[in-house]
Amino acid sequence: MRLTSGLKTGLALTAILMASTAQVAAEDRTAPIRIGVLTDMTGLYNQVVGEGSVIAVNMAIEDFGGKVRGLPIEVLSADTQNKVDVTTGVAREWIETQGVDLFIDVPISSGTLAVNKMVKDHDRLLFSNAGTGDLGGRECNGHSVQWNWDNYSMAAALTNALLAEGSKNWFYLTADYTFGHDLEGISANIVKESGGTVVKAIRMPLGAADQSAAALEVGGSDADVIGLANGGTDTQNSIKQLAEFGVSEASGKKIAAFVLSQNDIDGAGLDLAGGLYVPMPFYWDMNEATREWSKRFMERSGGRPPSYQQAGVYSSVTHYLKSLENASSSDGADVIATMRATPIDDKVLGKGELRADGRTTFPMYLFQVKTPEESTARWDYLKLIREVPAEQVLRAPGTSECSLLTSN
Repeated sequence: MRLTSGLKTGLALTAILMASTAQVAAEDRTAPIRIGVLTDMTGLYNQVVGEGSVIAVNMAIEDFGGKVRGLPIEVLSADTQNKVDVTTGVAREWIETQGVDLFIDVPISSGTLAVNKMVKDHDRLLFSNAGTGDLGGRECNGHSVQWNWDNYSMAAALTNALLAEGSKNWFYLTADYTFGHDLEGISANIVKESGGTVVKAIRMPLGAADQSAAALEVGGSDADVIGLANGGTDTQNSIKQLAEFGVSEASGKKIAAFVLSQNDIDGAGLDLAGGLYVPMPFYWDMNEATREWSKRFMERSGGRPPSYQQAGVYSSVTHYLKSLENASSSDGADVIATMRATPIDDKVLGKGELRADGRTTFPMYLFQVKTPEESTARWDYLKLIREVPAEQVLRAPGTSECSLLTSN
């Protein structure tokens, strides 16, 4: 007999809860549960992870009551400096001398893949805020999670949503390194499979200040969408120079950034960024529940709203603590098995499930950046265009490189 997903989840959860009732009290542990936020405190990503991720972890702990399994919960934090050797050095020390149970963030892909191997070897867990698809693909090992985004989900959400809006002809401005190639490739495959056309892709080196030739060529093309497969200052330069050459929705071309944060919009300004299309799994002003939680966050962050990465940290740690309370032990493998068997339901991201590849089944959203006339205050930057369901933003079991993910 083949069980439905909901029935399988329910039976698995029942079995785990029955086992944990007898075993939780029996676990001989007196050490605190330790969560290590290994993040970017001073570099490129510090405003989307960084101290805000520490805030999110502490909020989750406070909301849970400050203890789990009768044990106190401690939070450690350190700056990766966006260097692999620093990242692995801190991770190794935390495992060997601090007994860290859960790692948070590790935002650079090379660092997160290195820590991924360490948590598997030592039966710990990693909730990563790096975009690499390898973590949930060829390097998946059952101990690491990308809670509410990765490069694939961002590219797939933006592409599928704009295709649904009728935009079929795509032109890419791509950062010429793995990150940009990845975004472009994911999107281009979806466009072609949907019967659309890839007009052209222009690849530019990281930090290219002069994009005028590319902007001029884009303006003369028959593309419906200009996909910005870059990030940070490269994206801001693309936006500025496309505007200088009159490329906008008013000229018949949508400009869409695969990865853009609220801070990027704040830095570029609505005069330039207004009208841009962006995908996100969370926006602080989406509904009453997100506004209420974000208000609490902003009281701790000096008024800066939470990024979708920081919202994911809160949601994932909340689910971790709930599952840890009911797991048969505090060992990583036992806790993540309970996490997968337990439906997710929280006030920040809503309802979903954790898959075997470490991805969750939350939807993504297509937003458009507001114009200066539409915005009423600082951080009032986005308006919702459409929801993109999970099946359009996650790799199907048959196409994933994760050996743990099956179609059964």
